[in-house]
Amino acid sequence: SGFTSSRVVTSTQVNMASACVSMAAVRPTAARKVSLPKSRKAAVARRGSVPVRAVGIEQEISIDEAPLTLLREGGEDDADSMRARFEKMIRAAQDEIVAAVEELDGQKFQEDAWTRPGGGGGISRVLQDGNVFEKAGVNVSVVYGQMPPEAYRAATGEGGGGKDMIPFFAAGISSVMHPKNPMAPTVHFNYRYFETDAPEGAEGAPRAWWFGGGTDLTPSYIFNDDAAHFHGTLKDVCDKHDEEFYPRFKEWADDYFIIKHRMNERRGIGGVFFDDMNDRPQEELLAFATDMAGAVVPAYVPLVAKHVDDEYTEQQREWQQMRRGRYVEFNLVYDRGTTFGLRTGGRIESILMSLPLTARWQYDMHPEEGSREADALDAFRNPRTWVA
Repeated sequence: SGFTSSRVVTSTQVNMASACVSMAAVRPTAARKVSLPKSRKAAVARRGSVPVRAVGIEQEISIDEAPLTLLREGGEDDADSMRARFEKMIRAAQDEIVAAVEELDGQKFQEDAWTRPGGGGGISRVLQDGNVFEKAGVNVSVVYGQMPPEAYRAATGEGGGGKDMIPFFAAGISSVMHPKNPMAPTVHFNYRYFETDAPEGAEGAPRAWWFGGGTDLTPSYIFNDDAAHFHGTLKDVCDKHDEEFYPRFKEWADDYFIIKHRMNERRGIGGVFFDDMNDRPQEELLAFATDMAGAVVPAYVPLVAKHVDDEYTEQQREWQQMRRGRYVEFNLVYDRGTTFGLRTGGRIESILMSLPLTARWQYDMHPEEGSREADALDAFRNPRTWVA
């Protein structure tokens, strides 16, 4: 199993503790792959040029046990609201996914819960140094915050000369799982719902809302049948809702997970990714997000179970560690959720959960021609079609 190097510089222990990719609020994104109303298309196109300034998110308070709901009491957050229904969905998904991973690993997740004085909070569940997983985290978060008016205008395409900060709401589930065995792939998923209120003085301005998310796979070694199973499972869910979803969202994932400073290498072999979805009724998009979150276990867990006892060499372990180094680079430099959280004072343990426990940076590393490592690198640089 081959790769060559001029010199080994370091094998770095990252040791960034637990939790999830931050719930993103105002994210620059390429909306060309989703059919949005004209005003929304223009807004999304402009959003990338609007600097995201500090957003008002209150400091979290640790609690001993997760509450039944992280929503504010009464008002717009009653049990029938989209906010409440989305929180219920992500809490159930967290329970289901954690149970499946615990059954495979044999160890339990640690749980941390927190709230904020003005409402919201989160639940982080993290497993480290398990029997199967080096690090795995599944987290839910509910955030009430304030955004500057120019960010609101960029998000909605609406005018208005108000200068007051604009309330927003975000809720989501986010997860990354890094197995020990180099033959078993890493997975990431994130499903979220976002709302803003209209700014004061902007009479008739609508509230903005949208859904986003995705699930993607990062193997160190390519197994075609694994990739076909993973992508096929996601495609089946997409096709149930709209046959245009999978090809559109697969391409979006291939375009999003690019490490530009590494010759446009992808972080892995993609999956699906979508954002700013509000082009159809909320009920339909909630059903789609629910089914996508429900597909995580059947799409991913069988792949780890399949490879958990595979033999591997020290060189293959080193290759896995170098690919994890690429994972760290993407998340800290390009990932919108991570960078948004770092800029806006989110919960640091949750923001950095996506980082692996260990990683490696090796100087001037090039896979040997014809090796399995070279095949993997080719797949990362040149996205492949895994299912018809």
